[in-house]
Amino acid sequence: MLASLKKELTDNINKKQAVTLQRFFKTGKGEYGEGDIFMGIKVPVMKELAKKYISLNFSDIQKLLKSKYHEERMIALSILVNKFKKANEIERKKIYDLYLKNTKYINNWDLVDCTCHKIVGAYLDGKDKKILEKLARSKNIWEKRISIISTFYFINKGSSKEALKIAEILVNEKHDLIQKAVGWMLREVGKRCSQEKEEEFLMKHYKTMPRTMLRYSIERFTDKKRQFYMKKN
Repeated sequence: MLASLKKELTDNINKKQAVTLQRFFKTGKGEYGEGDIFMGIKVPVMKELAKKYISLNFSDIQKLLKSKYHEERMIALSILVNKFKKANEIERKKIYDLYLKNTKYINNWDLVDCTCHKIVGAYLDGKDKKILEKLARSKNIWEKRISIISTFYFINKGSSKEALKIAEILVNEKHDLIQKAVGWMLREVGKRCSQEKEEEFLMKHYKTMPRTMLRYSIERFTDKKRQFYMKKN
């Protein structure tokens, strides 16, 4: 089955698109995606393949996760998401463990953002969530991003507690990918949970938090309110 999937991927390679994607995902020397290689496969194609090969076994998924090709890693993660939706609690635990054991391969923002809240967040619902704090304090930028984006699952259920807790840990982060992620989740807290809760956090931190994080977090505010926060920053 893995060989069949790889053949379909090869059949859909688009070299021109691959070059564009390598620029977009910052794969140059010293950039956050340094060394990542793209096949140039479009997202709808990857989604269809992830559905088609949902029964791929965990051993083959692990092989895909270790691939040098970005799209193969994305499909591996998408298959895990699809499996998780249909899994029982024992199988969900296996998928969750596999995900967290392979964070070194979940190494770009799209790989994180499309999957972590659907696996890590969903699995932790009703369970101890201290793993998110551990990830937030990691030296690995992608584990940090997983920690905050995973809280999107709880935000979607109307709970801001975990997002605000992780945002508190990451509020002074230097990397713009973390600043943007935290700002995004703060904005979603205001949108889906409580703007009052978001503003309580901002009033505590807006004078010192990174400007990028602040800008992302206040995008939905009125012009007057945005000006207030930006002027005081």
